[in-house]
Amino acid sequence: MMQRDFKSPRLFVDAPLDAGGRIALEREQGHYLGNVLRLGAGDSILVFNGHDGEWRAQIEGRKRPEHLALTEQTRPQETPCDLHLLFAPLKHARLDYMVQKAVEMGASLLAPTLTQFTQVSRVNTERMRANAIEAAEQCGILNLPGIDEPQPLARRLSERDGQRLLIFCDEAAPQADPLAALGAEAGKIKGLDVLIGPEGGFSEEERALLLRQPRLVRLSLGPRILRADTAAVAALALVQAALGDWRQPEGADSR
Repeated sequence: MMQRDFKSPRLFVDAPLDAGGRIALEREQGHYLGNVLRLGAGDSILVFNGHDGEWRAQIEGRKRPEHLALTEQTRPQETPCDLHLLFAPLKHARLDYMVQKAVEMGASLLAPTLTQFTQVSRVNTERMRANAIEAAEQCGILNLPGIDEPQPLARRLSERDGQRLLIFCDEAAPQADPLAALGAEAGKIKGLDVLIGPEGGFSEEERALLLRQPRLVRLSLGPRILRADTAAVAALALVQAALGDWRQPEGADSR
């Protein structure tokens, strides 16, 4: 197993990575490396693109960082956890937080889902992607999540694969042991969808629609009402602990 480097700066690059490759830096990236991190020609960083693993690269350039020369692969690409987060969109700062934490928790798809009580209907997916990249850079993550365009709940449910397990986080669910409820599904997983509702909760019509879905776990997140961004982190932690890649040995397939 390759030793992880937790000290070197990491940078996402939208380019293929292979031995001997040379990558032209965007102006903002050169500014970040040269003026923020105070790095220059001859210094090395780690780079990733979400597909080709992690590579060590040497900075090239005269007055400022202009290119990266790839020297060696430090980690191969990992298999992502098949974990989708379906959530009612939030306002800017709290959505930024949710996206960053979902990436840290291993979500492989972020799917904004419009419900009856959703307060935000327009979502800046480019901003979501920027937050996902920042979280991956800072936390040594190799996989970037896919980011869907917003869809109404009914359409989202009609288009999802019914063989995937839908984890419906419902503030009206009877309180029970969430780890036990999830653990009962162990060994039967063909993908995980975690659904977090808006601050106003789900309507009775939406709840009835959700309870008719196949492969469903209706989950209580405890005795306290959580804000939507907190609920997302709590739910992803429970799911990863009970069914995801937290419970598997190093190197095992997390799907």
